[in-house]
Amino acid sequence: QVHLVESGGGSVQAGGSLRLSCAASLSTYSSYCMGWFRQAPGKEREGVATFYTNGGSTYYADSVKGRFTISQDNAKNTLYLQLNSLKTEDTAMYYCALPKNFGKPGTSWTDYNYWGQGTQVTVSS
Repeated sequence: QVHLVESGGGSVQAGGSLRLSCAASLSTYSSYCMGWFRQAPGKEREGVATFYTNGGSTYYADSVKGRFTISQDNAKNTLYLQLNSLKTEDTAMYYCALPKNFGKPGTSWTDYNYWGQGTQVTVSS
C-alpha cells in the first residue's frame, strides 16, 4: 500500500513563502518521477512541478516557473515544493502524486494514481 502525506500548507500574504513536504511510504527511487499538482475550487487539477528520479531533472508549469522549486530527499523519501513570491492565484489544494505503475507518465494528472490527501495553500492580497 502506497501512502503519500503532504504537509506545510497555510495562509500567507501575497509575496510570502511556504515549503510543502510530501512523505512517501516507499523509496522515492522506486518511481520514474513524483509530481506536485494543485486544484482550486471550480477548476481542473493542474500539474505544478515534476521531479524526475533519474538525473534529478525538473519540470515546472509556466505559471510557477522562477517562483517554485521542487526537490527530493531520497534518504527521507520526501518530496518538497518551495513556494516563493506567492500570488493570490496560487491559492489551491496542493497534492503530491506518483504515476501509474511508477513509470513514465503522460502530460495529464490522470496518468497518476497515487495521491496524498492534499495540503491547502491560501494566499491573500
